[in-house]
Amino acid sequence: MDIDALWQKALRQTELIRTRVTDLATFETTALPYIFLGESSVNAGDTVVRRGQVLVERPALILPSAHLEGFEFESDWQVRDEAILNFLLVRGVRFPSLRYRHALSSLDIREESLQQAITFFTEQLKQAEDIGTGLVVGPEDAWQFSVLILVASLVSRSAEHDLRRLLDEWHRRRGPG
Repeated sequence: MDIDALWQKALRQTELIRTRVTDLATFETTALPYIFLGESSVNAGDTVVRRGQVLVERPALILPSAHLEGFEFESDWQVRDEAILNFLLVRGVRFPSLRYRHALSSLDIREESLQQAITFFTEQLKQAEDIGTGLVVGPEDAWQFSVLILVASLVSRSAEHDLRRLLDEWHRRRGPG
């Protein structure tokens, strides 16, 4: 499997339909539930639906490097998680020094077009007033990269606030002086 081709495909085809409204938690692990939709490569006209969540551990100022778990890179592409991080780093994509743990909760097929599935899940999330679940569309064979693109958008949006909160906490613990 050509990882670079999958990455380029994910960059071109990933669309963030809905993202989490609130920032990541600064001092605790944040669960980022998502729904991934992709056109089925097996049954034309059907849509693959992956539901899961990525657990992003609380940020820290100094950690050795990011760590990915559960994204199935090794089983799907025969590539270790560390190799994926290096692959992304060479392309200028760097995840903060956090642990990102993926947990898949379901994998389904909907017998409807991708556009119909997007409409269905968008409406379902609105009706449930769910402001925490991301809805992402991308290529089925590069779903991992599409989910990481969703996570990266949330991490980058939260970074400035996280740094400010971490420094405020450090000053508070250090006390006057």
